[in-house]
Amino acid sequence: MTTVRLPLFPLNTVLFPGLVLPLNVFEERYRAMMRELLKTPEDEPRRFAVVAIRDGHEVAQSAPGLPDQTAVPERGPAAGFGDDPAKAFHEVGCIADTATIRERADGSFEVLATGTTRVRLVSVDASGAFLTADLEVLEEDPGDEAGALAEGVLRAFRQYQKRLAGARERSLSTGGELPDEPSVVSYLVAAAAMLDVPAKQRLLQAPDTASRLREELKLLRAETAIIRNLPSLPATELTRGPTSLN
Repeated sequence: MTTVRLPLFPLNTVLFPGLVLPLNVFEERYRAMMRELLKTPEDEPRRFAVVAIRDGHEVAQSAPGLPDQTAVPERGPAAGFGDDPAKAFHEVGCIADTATIRERADGSFEVLATGTTRVRLVSVDASGAFLTADLEVLEEDPGDEAGALAEGVLRAFRQYQKRLAGARERSLSTGGELPDEPSVVSYLVAAAAMLDVPAKQRLLQAPDTASRLREELKLLRAETAIIRNLPSLPATELTRGPTSLN
């Protein structure tokens, strides 16, 4: 088992390998994380881990007294995540490799990162200025019949795109040829489909590529059927949930 220790960035979204992640960082705990990452030499990877926040858990209040005008907002690296922060996060996350960390004049940061490798949360340390975690690196097992499943998922995904574009009265643009490598297909579709966080999390933590593709095939067929039968619904709003202030 390969383990790593990295800064931990909880979000109300799921990061997949290969997905580009832009962040607007202004909470002090995450500013401190970015200042620490900037100490890493430019020729070395500047990495942190992203985990999705479980339903029912919220990030720290963004201003004094909100939403309770008499309350004092929590401070510190684990603010908003309870006495045991690990319980507030999904167990499987993804390492993010930063391409850009740009500090603004007000001390906030503009960050651009890319998901690289899945990891399993082992433990969380809240003793510093920001959360850090011990993480188990998860290898990608192709599973059985991943190639054939990827072909089926791509066909279903194209149909899904067409239905979605029609429901939104927009032209279809795929942005180029879709990949054919099964694991890449599985992550691309997981990231691009209009699914809620629990559904995306289930895809991220699938035991192998084939299992992820099988689940995606079911989801795409179901979502396409819903869009076909309810074409007037604003599809982008159906699964939109709260997003992190960062």
